[in-house]
Amino acid sequence: MEVRLSEIISALSFALDVTEGQPAGHAARSCAIGMRIAAVAGVPDTELSALYYGLLLKDAGCSANAAAVCSLFGSDDRAYKESWKGADRDTLRAKATATFRGTLPDAPLLTRVRRFTEIARTKDLKDQLYTTRCERGAEIARMIDLPISTADAIRALDERWDGNGVPYGLSGTEIPLAARIMGLAQVAEISFAQGGMTAALDVAAERSGTWFDPELVAALLATRGDSAFWSTLGGDAVDVASVFEPADRTLMADDTGLDNVAEAFATVVDAKSPFTGRHSAGVARIALGVADTLGFDADMVRDLRRSALLHDLGKLGVSNLVLDKPGKLDADEWAQIRGHAELTVRILERVPPFRHFARDSGAHHERLDGKGYHLGLTAEDLGWMPRILAVADVFEALTADRPYRGPLDSDTALGIMRRDVGAAFCPEYFEALESWVDAGQRSPGITSPVS
Repeated sequence: MEVRLSEIISALSFALDVTEGQPAGHAARSCAIGMRIAAVAGVPDTELSALYYGLLLKDAGCSANAAAVCSLFGSDDRAYKESWKGADRDTLRAKATATFRGTLPDAPLLTRVRRFTEIARTKDLKDQLYTTRCERGAEIARMIDLPISTADAIRALDERWDGNGVPYGLSGTEIPLAARIMGLAQVAEISFAQGGMTAALDVAAERSGTWFDPELVAALLATRGDSAFWSTLGGDAVDVASVFEPADRTLMADDTGLDNVAEAFATVVDAKSPFTGRHSAGVARIALGVADTLGFDADMVRDLRRSALLHDLGKLGVSNLVLDKPGKLDADEWAQIRGHAELTVRILERVPPFRHFARDSGAHHERLDGKGYHLGLTAEDLGWMPRILAVADVFEALTADRPYRGPLDSDTALGIMRRDVGAAFCPEYFEALESWVDAGQRSPGITSPVS
């Protein structure tokens, strides 16, 4: 069975939105605005497909610098990115103001000033944040087999018409056309979300010739009288974006394509924290080992692999202040962690080929005794998939490095888990996990961690 790739990517783009601190649907609405600009500007049909997917995946590298942003600025990475993304940075004073506003926002003034001074001396590090983001985003596009032109556009998303962008300082037509449209569209969408069409057009006009290509700005301004277009942006974002998909260049995803998408978004999730660099791939590898031990059929293994790769999508909506905290979490922080499972379900339910395992994928922290989260399900509510994911998730976490401890060896990890067999873990699947570990931890389907 084949499905439209756009249907999958536009739904999964909601995960990228929360990582960037943007309202759900930001990327899809940016896609609509960008494609409307392209239509008015007369962009050749041959370039529209690459642009379309670039707009949906423009923030694919967003998680790669989340931990570094959090560490450098001492603030919630999502909040910092939200305030910085559309902020006026045309002058040194404006840049300094935007930076200071997001630096240690809850700390005493003197502490904030000291950190701000340190940041001002680390230009190379700040530039590296953008390089990491842009390069990872381009890699994600290629993992999904999108054209090189899409990857190149994502790589140049933060460049500016006047050459004062990052990370490569490209200017004018050195910047790929798709990247110029994407940069304009995303800022217009942010302003539209805050103040409607007038705000979107005003910010484009103000930054014409500095941030943005004047000809593309003129194309956007020409939509001022198109009230029908601007009114559609208030609808379901996926539906809004789907209208602009180039009909003669529709990309389809078969089973291999769906696997590629799952692997790509698993890398987005795992890049969020240095302590989860291989977690999703690791959980998938362990889960497949359990399934192989029990002789599961091919269809079950296929769904299990995809579900395991995507089980932590919701962590993209959790601050790195919480994910990377070395000490004990307080009640609010623990609530954020618990919320990631529900967000995983909400995102996967929007993806047609993944919808049937969305609930099971988000149930990986449920327990047989009903003391898990996020729904407090009991044994009678839990099928085979969440039971396997539960043992795979905990075993991977125990044997991996964490901010509060080093990795445990397999025997120690199994010993800890054994105490909760029958209460948290299904005996059948825990025994299969032990057998797999004893057999040397070999599993089909994933021969090495997804990188």
